[in-house]
Formats: sequence, structure tokens, C-alpha cells
Amino acid sequence: MDDEDRPTPRPPEGNFGAASLLAGESLDSYSLDELDARVALLEIESARIREHRSKAANHLRAAQELFRSSR
Repeated sequence: MDDEDRPTPRPPEGNFGAASLLAGESLDSYSLDELDARVALLEIESARIREHRSKAANHLRAAQELFRSSR
């Protein structure tokens, strides 16, 4: 099993890993171009998260329907 396939432990409640660090980082030292690049990167990451969330929600709904219909 590759390391990237291994489950990772969940962070403590309210700590969302790198996203938590980004939220508090000072933006004062960034140029306008750097800020634009950062916004673009975060928008791409946000879309990736939404897609993964949608897949997870669909998987959960399918599991709930499967177990609901077997009663």
C-alpha cells in the first residue's frame, strides 16, 4: 500500500490542517500578483473539495438507501 493510500488521522476538532494555518496567515507581504495567484489556487482547491464532498454525500446516500431497503 502506498503512503498516499493510507488513512490519515483526523485533526482535532476545529483544526483543518493547512487550511487552518492559511486562515490566520498575514497577507501583508504579498504582491497583487501573488495574491491573485493565491486566490486562483484556493478557488481550484475549493472546487476539488466540493467535488469530493459531493462524491462522499452520494456514497453516504447510496449506503443509507441500501441498508434502508434491506429491512
